[in-house]
Amino acid sequence: MPIKIPADLPAFDVLKKEGVMVMSEHQADLQDIRPLRIALLNLMPKKIQTENQFARLIGATPLQIELSLIRMSDHHSKNATAEHMESFYQPFSEVLECGEKFDGLVITGAPIEHLNFEDVDYWDEIQTVFNWTQTHVHSTFGVCWGGMAMLKHFYGIQKQMLDTKAFGCFRHLNLAPSSHYLRGFSDDCVIPVSRWTEILQRHLDDQSDLVTLLGSADVGPCLVEDKKHRSIYIFNHLEYDSDTLGQEYDRDMASRQDANFPENYFPNDDPTKAPLNRWRSHGFLLYGNWINEIYQTTHYDLNSIGS
Repeated sequence: MPIKIPADLPAFDVLKKEGVMVMSEHQADLQDIRPLRIALLNLMPKKIQTENQFARLIGATPLQIELSLIRMSDHHSKNATAEHMESFYQPFSEVLECGEKFDGLVITGAPIEHLNFEDVDYWDEIQTVFNWTQTHVHSTFGVCWGGMAMLKHFYGIQKQMLDTKAFGCFRHLNLAPSSHYLRGFSDDCVIPVSRWTEILQRHLDDQSDLVTLLGSADVGPCLVEDKKHRSIYIFNHLEYDSDTLGQEYDRDMASRQDANFPENYFPNDDPTKAPLNRWRSHGFLLYGNWINEIYQTTHYDLNSIGS
């Protein structure tokens, strides 16, 4: 939560430059409080697992959050029951028709990296989603494929195929310590990675509206801010559970014996030992900082979002 202090107190500017959450008395007087409306566009096949992972991070705040679940209109899950999808999810076509607005939207990854964007069966609809965010969502958070797809749509940046899967836990440098999204972050942190594609830093550098906040010497850029489209993109997985990479490794091993081994994940690279979760605290920090940014900048009147 932000600390409210007079704007002319010397500490205000000092703390603000250090990335501490500060709010002037004037800002506080103008604010009313209401529940924040956050939506999750869930593109992952394991719907319930993904719901748990993101709800855990989004819900770790003293603010009241209303979480809505959205799916692609004509794309149906093979891993969740029809009853679950019918009970808890809205197809995007209904959200669009009703003119609903949200303070925040998370767009998850999807296991379709091998496909060109244009070959994804819901590519046309998700491009409609991206355009819709500009008038109906205050802040959008694109995760892994979701973030790469937004970069493709808004900037024409293509994902690049890797020779081998980037898989494991990798150290990332804090490249923007004063960023509001990185409040409380260490100078470096460990983040799980699982992808066959990457975004090249030089392509991000070509766009003045994009700023890389976290990056790795081993697996490239990780967290990118896009102020022009009120979005942030993360290509790696702070939302993962402790055993998620292990589950992926077991699944890959069941299908082929040359499956990639997750780097820096199992203690002493021994898959019989339980992995240590070394990223959970930074996951809570990042999503908490995102929620706080929304809280401080969104409109009290939902109808004014996007105006």
